[in-house]
Amino acid sequence: MGQGNGNAPPHARDKRGEFLKGRPPVFKHSADPLQADDWLRAIERQLEIAQCDDKEKVLYASRQLQGVALDWWDSFRFGHTKANPITWAEFRSAFRTHHMPAGLMKLKKEFLALKQGSLTITEYHDKFIQLSRYAPNEVDEDGKRQELFMEGLNDGLQYQLLSHTFANFQQLVDKALVIETKRCQMEDKKRKFQGQQSRSNSHFRANPQQAQPQQRYQG
Repeated sequence: MGQGNGNAPPHARDKRGEFLKGRPPVFKHSADPLQADDWLRAIERQLEIAQCDDKEKVLYASRQLQGVALDWWDSFRFGHTKANPITWAEFRSAFRTHHMPAGLMKLKKEFLALKQGSLTITEYHDKFIQLSRYAPNEVDEDGKRQELFMEGLNDGLQYQLLSHTFANFQQLVDKALVIETKRCQMEDKKRKFQGQQSRSNSHFRANPQQAQPQQRYQG
C-alpha cells in the first residue's frame, strides 16, 4: 500500500525555544513600577518575535515569574473563576494592576508636572519619553506630545520656539537641540571674553605704572 504523496509533515516551529533564545528577563518583585513595566514590555517583545498565540503568551510569560511574583501568579490562577483559560489581555491587566498600582498614578502626575529646569534638552527629552508611557491618553496624538513637551521647556527656549510650527514631535526636539547648542556656544564665547578682560584688568592693577603714560622730565 502506498505512503500517500510521500510529503513529510511540516516541521512544527519551536516557539518556546525561539522565545527563550531572546533571553527574556525573569521577574521576582520590585517596588519600582518602572522595572515591572520594563519586564512586561521586554516579555511582550519576545513573545511577538516568537509569534506566540494567546495561550502560549500566558504560558511562557508566567514561567519567567519567580519568588513573590510567582506566588501572586499562583494565587491569581487558582482564583480565576471563569471557565475559559486566562487570556494574555487578562494576564497583562492583572500584572499591571498588582505590580504597578499607586505608582502608575504617581508617575503620571510626575510626567504632567515635568519641567526642564537644569536638564539639557537630551536629558529632558529622555525623561519625557520615559514617563509619557504612563499617560498614554495625553500623548496619543503628535500635537498633544508637542504641546506638553513645549510647556515643560525653560521660558527662554520656549519663547524662541513659539514662533515656529513643526510638522512632528521630532522636528520640535531637533530645533530645541539646535537652539540649545547655539546658546551654549555663545555663552562659552562670552565666558572666554570675560576671562580675558579679567586677566587684562588684573595685569594693569598689578602693574599700575604700565597703565600710566610716562611724563617727560622737566628741568
